[in-house]
Amino acid sequence: MYGLIFIFAFAVISSLIFAFILRYTSAKEGSLQYVITALSFIGLFGGGFLSGGKRKEKGWLIGGLTGLIYSIVVFLFQYLGYDRLFDAEQVIYHTCYTLIAMMGGILGVNISAGNTRSA
Repeated sequence: MYGLIFIFAFAVISSLIFAFILRYTSAKEGSLQYVITALSFIGLFGGGFLSGGKRKEKGWLIGGLTGLIYSIVVFLFQYLGYDRLFDAEQVIYHTCYTLIAMMGGILGVNISAGNTRSA
C-alpha cells in the first residue's frame, strides 16, 4: 500500500509541476513527452522499491503487484471516466511500468535485507 501511495503522490506532484510549466512557459506538451515518461518510470520504480523494502521478501512479486494495481486503477479511471480502453501503446507502457516496479521491488528487498543478514 505504501508503494501505491508513493506512486500516486509522485504522479500528482509531477502533474502539478508540468501543468505549471505548460501554463506559464512556451513549452508544448509534445516536447515534454519523454521527460514525463521518464518520471513515470522513476515513480513506478520508487513505488516498487518502497513496497519491496517494506515487505523484505519476494520483491519481484510485491513490486509486480504494485505496478499491476497501479495499471488497473489507471485502466478503471480511463474506462469508467472516459469510456476508452487501453490502446496498444498504453498496453506496452503499462507492461513496462509493471516490469519497472518489479525491478524496484527486487532492489528494495535486497537493499533492506542487506543490513539484516549475518554471515
